[in-house]
Amino acid sequence: MNICVYCGSSDGRQSSILDAAKEFGQLLAKNRFRLVYGGSSLGVMGSLANSVMRNGGKVTGVIPEGLFRKEVAHQGITELITVADMHERKSTMANLADAFVALPGGFGTLEELFEIITWNQIGIFNKPVVIYNVNGFFDSLIAMIDLSVNAGFIKPENRNIVKIAETSEDCLRLCRQH
Repeated sequence: MNICVYCGSSDGRQSSILDAAKEFGQLLAKNRFRLVYGGSSLGVMGSLANSVMRNGGKVTGVIPEGLFRKEVAHQGITELITVADMHERKSTMANLADAFVALPGGFGTLEELFEIITWNQIGIFNKPVVIYNVNGFFDSLIAMIDLSVNAGFIKPENRNIVKIAETSEDCLRLCRQH
């Protein structure tokens, strides 16, 4: 199984987020799941990929040519795919993945998460989407999604596309469902 993880290219200010990424990476490797991610050696992305590799797992990174710089692109992973742009990156990652997990990150992480939810909603594919809510990081986002459901902008059945996990184990369990 290939699990695509969207997450930050920065470390953030909470070391517990990096710890959660490392723990999740270890669990992916232990369960022989391949990580598909954005290809960076930095931030939460780098911590996650390093953990998978350190624990004997396999990692595929997908990075646009414009971001491919020696200090950014992860040179120590199983496979690094270089693509033309962000659109091709997202499409490649989506096609490689059997499930998706969002760890904390910024605008890019949120944009990727919402695009993959939308692709599920409109029927491009039907693959699990999990928000790993490390220390309540996504509480406000989850509340906003639920507000949109209550306001009639998101159908209740489409709200069910998004699963919420509080632990690494929950993430894997939810990724396996479908």
